[in-house]
Amino acid sequence: MPHSKGFAHRRDRRREEPVSLGEVIDGLMADEAFVRARPIAELATHWPEIVGPRVAAETAPASLDDGVLTVRATNGPWGAQARFLTEQIRERANAELGSEPIRSVRVVVSPQSPPMG
Repeated sequence: MPHSKGFAHRRDRRREEPVSLGEVIDGLMADEAFVRARPIAELATHWPEIVGPRVAAETAPASLDDGVLTVRATNGPWGAQARFLTEQIRERANAELGSEPIRSVRVVVSPQSPPMG
């Protein structure tokens, strides 16, 4: 039987009795991977409002780790534009999240992969 990454390291045992969908969702929402992904998913959903539609078409939030928001740009000129806007992006992204988890914004150029969204 195929195994997904990390499956062998489950902390809980599978149960034979049915479990409600609410219990499954609660368990997933408590999982560290989902907790860490929630802010970046929120930013991706509202990215055009945060940076404007034209910049959003060429950039995307890629990760948020230890207070550093990494923004992916499609090419050098759009990367330069995003770098120019880093403080504005940080302020608006924190406002969208309703707190201040973002201390800085880092911009990377990744021409191979299109922006999210």
